[in-house]
Amino acid sequence: MTSKPATNRQWILNQRPVGEPDKDTLRLVETAIPTPGPGEMLLRNEYLSLDPYMRGRMSAAESYTDPVAVGDVMVGGTVSRVIESNLDGYVPGDLVLRYSGWQDYALSNGEMVQRLAGLAQPSWALGVLGMPGFTAWAGLTQIGQPKAGETLVVAAATGPVGATVGQIGKIMGLRVVGIAGGPEKCRFAVEELGFDACIDHRAEDFAKQLEAACLDGIDIYYENVGGKVFQAVLPMLNAHARVPLCGVVAQYNDTKLPDGPDRSGALMARLLARRITVRGFIIFEEFAPLYPQFAAQMTEWISQGKIKYREQIVDGLENAPKAFNGLLKGENFGKLVIRIAD
Repeated sequence: MTSKPATNRQWILNQRPVGEPDKDTLRLVETAIPTPGPGEMLLRNEYLSLDPYMRGRMSAAESYTDPVAVGDVMVGGTVSRVIESNLDGYVPGDLVLRYSGWQDYALSNGEMVQRLAGLAQPSWALGVLGMPGFTAWAGLTQIGQPKAGETLVVAAATGPVGATVGQIGKIMGLRVVGIAGGPEKCRFAVEELGFDACIDHRAEDFAKQLEAACLDGIDIYYENVGGKVFQAVLPMLNAHARVPLCGVVAQYNDTKLPDGPDRSGALMARLLARRITVRGFIIFEEFAPLYPQFAAQMTEWISQGKIKYREQIVDGLENAPKAFNGLLKGENFGKLVIRIAD
């Protein structure tokens, strides 16, 4: 466990990566611990969420939000403790959720801060009760529009979004088929999370196994991977299938379009012929008003044992870049969180 630092360690974006982030992408610097002014509070970050969207924020390419500027602290959601407060309504010891980024300390004026109370494990506010869980719930219920008896296929099935999507699907009476990397993750999806089947995308006959597991086709495909997984799913999408799209992690490090024939025409023809709905979404941009409904429902499901949640905690802010690269390669097992401080 890391002891209290004498300075504020910060991972800043040193240069924009080309392909996979490397040792020069981020740089660890030490600055003075900031002092809160009037109407401000000093937060010490205890947990940092690592999520695939961060790779897009490193790039200058067009995206749904502005990139992190070179020289700025890398962005990220945090569970933070109030250390000093000149802000009405907050006192030292309060626990809050905020996007304080990859650093030990941050100042806040109270904007975009959510109080945390009553959580047995505060880091869950970064996962099943936070952005990943909300993304899973809203994407499936609002875009997927599930109907009992339909077949749902979930990519990255043991990740924080995919695992939650699949379990909600089972609660709603769907047949759920997961896609994951490796036998261990697939066993976990079936034996622990309750999926009906899970296919290893690394298997040589992956497409055939997927077809055998979805004999009635696919009604909902929850997409957060892209690449060869989507190529295997596309031919099996039924008429009027729905595809909630929240990420394409398999392609985040690509520097150019993949080699091979242009399949865009065939893709558009398939979408038209089967009247398939594909909808990309950014969770808080579109569904923020539904968060209280989600939080109440998810808390109830967890208390009833209907939703299981797996977390992978890595100790030490200094280990964040290595853990993040592993995340992009699918090396994590569950929601990846950096424990910065005890």
